[in-house]
Amino acid sequence: MEFLLYSFLLLLPLFPLYFLIKFKSSRNDGLLPPPGPAKLPIIGNLHQLGKRPPHQELRRLSQKYGPVMLLQLGSIPTLVISSAEAAKQVLKTHDLDFCTRPPLAGMKRLSYNYLDVIFAPYGEYWREIRKICVLELLSAKRVQSFKVIREEEIASVIYSISASAPSASVDVFEMFARFTNRTLCRVAFGGMKFDDGKLKETLDEITSLMSGFSASDIFPRVGWIIDRLTGMHGRLEKCCHDLDKYFQDIVDEHLNRQERLKSSEHEYDLIDVLLKLEKDLTSPIRIINDHIKAILMNVFLAGVDASAVTMNWAMAELIKNPAAMKKVQGEVRSYNVGRNTDKVEEKDLDHLQYLKMVVRETLRLHSPLPMLLPRESMNNCKIDGYDIKPKTRVLVNAWAIGRNPAYWYKPDEFNPERFIDKYSNSTDYGGQQDFEYLPFGGGRRGCPGINMGLVTTELALANMLYCFDWALPAGMKIEDVSMDESSGMVVHKKDHLQLVPIKKKNL
Repeated sequence: MEFLLYSFLLLLPLFPLYFLIKFKSSRNDGLLPPPGPAKLPIIGNLHQLGKRPPHQELRRLSQKYGPVMLLQLGSIPTLVISSAEAAKQVLKTHDLDFCTRPPLAGMKRLSYNYLDVIFAPYGEYWREIRKICVLELLSAKRVQSFKVIREEEIASVIYSISASAPSASVDVFEMFARFTNRTLCRVAFGGMKFDDGKLKETLDEITSLMSGFSASDIFPRVGWIIDRLTGMHGRLEKCCHDLDKYFQDIVDEHLNRQERLKSSEHEYDLIDVLLKLEKDLTSPIRIINDHIKAILMNVFLAGVDASAVTMNWAMAELIKNPAAMKKVQGEVRSYNVGRNTDKVEEKDLDHLQYLKMVVRETLRLHSPLPMLLPRESMNNCKIDGYDIKPKTRVLVNAWAIGRNPAYWYKPDEFNPERFIDKYSNSTDYGGQQDFEYLPFGGGRRGCPGINMGLVTTELALANMLYCFDWALPAGMKIEDVSMDESSGMVVHKKDHLQLVPIKKKNL
């Protein structure tokens, strides 16, 4: 990481002060901190994260120091949770002590000073804005109201693939990313004209910036200097400016055409809903444009990448496991036998149980957020008998928990059948009662967009598997498909998955 060199050079004069503070803080205060590796001055344990993705390195360290481990990342004490039992204490037993977010400089800028729902600190404002999002934007009824949009965008993808040259391979992630991006644009913006390519480019840059540790977040007092020297601050400012202008232009278009929607409420897009709330004088929050843009940022940042990444990993696992591919395609296609349709519709999804198991197993092995979004302790409390001080950053390693042999038989194998009995309830994705499976987090800060994400993922996968057979490019073998992961907030497959679609007969 580039900023480490700058850290040493810029912070070298502070070494004497560091040792003085360390001496004072190391005096016996009667507390029992969690175990952890020895740390260096200034940078703490940053050097021990190594070259592999952070969730992998943190699992390696936890195997030595335990599932409740304390690291020092720069100047920030960081608690790493790597077991279901400890995760339950953080996400349920002591949820109220751990349900706020740490102040992260980039997220503060992107969210218009925490006017969003994902990164806002816990408090009255967060409770009200989350209630608005859950009831008005992400309810089952609202998600269902966008059914036509999802089905039209799926049809567009199928047509595009069918019209391509025979034996031409497609980049699977790019295919799904275009689908999710266009779908969310239509859900959010309705019939307004939008440049989805420009939006995706900006979101990709933001995701890249969020993929590592920002100096401002691990050295809050002086890190901003390093971020400016490395160019990270300038890149972030450009992204924020571009995203703000993009969203503001769309909002202005809506404001200039207030009379365009006079029919039933189900035709409203997300901006229409938020603009309607803006006029609601009874609302405990006075919605303004910055609220609308902050919530749109959440919808796109969480929605586009996570769904596309999950579908990409699912296709990679299926191409490497031909028996599972044959079984899921057999289920999808046999359900449609005798029906006058050339596609899978949303109403069919509840009957496709093996498809759902494929999605669940993909989320276990390849959780979109392997490290759940960071939390911060607000009070003194105990986890596994260890004392946790306020202002401790908390990382729950959902990836490590999902691959722990204590909870999962042969955890590194792709085996959708393991979900025949486990989590048989179609709405149970962990984080409430069971904590060995946390693809959507848990507790008060669990993901509010589960309904939207799942229906988008399941519908797209079902149709791709129904309409096409999928093969590797000529000369490529199954063992050539790498499953290496990239580093980042959302973990992508490191190498692009190229597959050849073969149109199913009679379609």
